[in-house]
Amino acid sequence: MRGGPGQVLAGRYRLTDRPELLRALAVDERTGEAVQLRAVELPALLTAGQDPDEPNPGHGDRLVRRVATVGSAAPAWHPRLLRGVGAFVEGELLWTVEERPAGWTLADQLAGGPLPPYRAAELAADLAGALRALHEAGLSHGNLTAESVLVCEDGAAMLGGLLDGVAQEALAEDLGGPGGRRRYEVRATLVGAVAERWPLDGGPAGDCWALGVLLQRMVTGRAPFPEGGVPELVTAVRDGRREPAALCGPLAPLAERLLQPDPGLRPTAQTVRAELAALLAGAPEPADGERAARELELKPEAPLVPLRPRRRGRGGGAARVVPEGGADRVTPEGGADGGRTSRIPPALLGPLLVGGVFALLVVGMVAVVLFAG
Repeated sequence: MRGGPGQVLAGRYRLTDRPELLRALAVDERTGEAVQLRAVELPALLTAGQDPDEPNPGHGDRLVRRVATVGSAAPAWHPRLLRGVGAFVEGELLWTVEERPAGWTLADQLAGGPLPPYRAAELAADLAGALRALHEAGLSHGNLTAESVLVCEDGAAMLGGLLDGVAQEALAEDLGGPGGRRRYEVRATLVGAVAERWPLDGGPAGDCWALGVLLQRMVTGRAPFPEGGVPELVTAVRDGRREPAALCGPLAPLAERLLQPDPGLRPTAQTVRAELAALLAGAPEPADGERAARELELKPEAPLVPLRPRRRGRGGGAARVVPEGGADRVTPEGGADGGRTSRIPPALLGPLLVGGVFALLVVGMVAVVLFAG
């Protein structure tokens, strides 16, 4: 995609930064709302009419209406669902628009490494709540990935990407038919080797399977299935070849059930939400330590222990703090302990000691003479 900050799409969405490939951040000039734009490329055969030089907006308009139908049916009230704003066609691109609060994608966070299990449980609980709302509305998501999850500044997770997923699936069906090899090839091009997007079944059960994949990705840093290419990935999913869920620690039993090949054996989004809430309620103390460690990692330049102000001894030397029995005592550099400083210069200690011994000898001799009469 060409363009940059200031470019306006569809007469209302002004880009706020340089766009990435088929993705951009913008501001809706009608509402002042920050939004995320995602694009799907429309092949020339869908955008041109009988004359190749003339655009054919008919097919793009039909896709926009299909996306808008799903967007209007989604529950906009749920606090963990990113609200879909709309869709439009511009040139050879079908754009979807959704709200974009401040935050980072889960993919950005996972680029820094896997998450502690209880932090992953917090995010998964938010996502399970969002999926439950969609399922109760008669919808499935179909696009639950690390890229479609937004982690807000308060740490909560919000699920987006619904309209983008609808556009991709609709285009794959239009180009490849309802099923078969052709649809698989088109979908492979649109979706890529992302494990969460290739369940054996769709609907709510497929969403819960994708949540299990994402849960293991959060904890281990990788998907349980190989993602070297779409054929390898799809074959592994079909054959059940994956890394064991035991790598997920306390989340292993739940991840194992979510990844069951039989959709009837998987828990629903509501059950997942309840189980994760119970797990978090009984989280051991190390969970707090993990959270504190994350906070320290965000501020590596801050001292871990407050430094005490330096004090100076009476002799002018710099003092150091030495812990002893839970208290602090001050000793001068090179001086004696005991909480007080020496008044005698070290250079005079030797002569004074010799003089004291000589004085004692003289006193002893005088005493002997007096005693002998």
